[in-house]
Amino acid sequence: MAGGRVASSPARPILAIVRLSPLSPVQQRVLGCLIEKRWTTPDQYPLSLNALRLACNQSTNRDPVTSYDEPTVRDAAQRLSKYGLARLASGHTTRAIKYRHLAEESLSLDRPQLAVLGVLLLRGAQTPGELKARSERLAPVPTLADVERILDELGRRGYAERLERRPGQKEERYVQLLGGGADGAAPSEPAAGAQPAGAPAAESAPRAPDLAAALEPGPDPAPAPDLAAALEPGTALVPGGDSAPDADKLEARVAALEADVADLRAQLADLLG
Repeated sequence: MAGGRVASSPARPILAIVRLSPLSPVQQRVLGCLIEKRWTTPDQYPLSLNALRLACNQSTNRDPVTSYDEPTVRDAAQRLSKYGLARLASGHTTRAIKYRHLAEESLSLDRPQLAVLGVLLLRGAQTPGELKARSERLAPVPTLADVERILDELGRRGYAERLERRPGQKEERYVQLLGGGADGAAPSEPAAGAQPAGAPAAESAPRAPDLAAALEPGPDPAPAPDLAAALEPGTALVPGGDSAPDADKLEARVAALEADVADLRAQLADLLG
């Protein structure tokens, strides 16, 4: 405090903190291309919109191969600019609008780390051996141990993760997480009615019987049981009965049934008449 006045502190720049949202597939491809082309074609970097579109859609070093149009690529680049991962820039010899990435500053990664992340953005899940071979043109990564160390660091920062081995896979694979999840980590849900690969074939629906076979004479049906034999003494007509009813009781029951039938016939005749 001097002369009754509070000394003002020096002005500080106001930093705009932008929370990084999950990147769409197009945004991942654009960012990966900007990282790659900075070191593989430095004379053409920053990239014009057309050069960036061609880089996104090239058939080599890309998985999957895409066919984005200019508006799609431009929208993705503008969104990356809002996230602080890219910005507009003018070329060295032209005033045309071009694009460059800011991933080193935004993600706090060095060149080897950014090279590995860029290859993951461009080609999906890969093994450490594949990443070593494919990132060497972007940055020097001398040994496989160096790649594994980089992957561990990317994992600690939440930029990549190791996938669980699937049946038949001998090596571990890694995937980038800037898209918000491990793309390719889980098999896609089978479409309705589709059979998953490797699963046993579902049982087919029962076929309609062959009409000709149905009309062929078959074996004679078993003869109906002899009623008289069924009513012989010693045959239990009531489940759980201890002994068969005698002839008198059986005759009485048959007579009662016949009477009931006659009564029902009479009622039916009255209703119909």
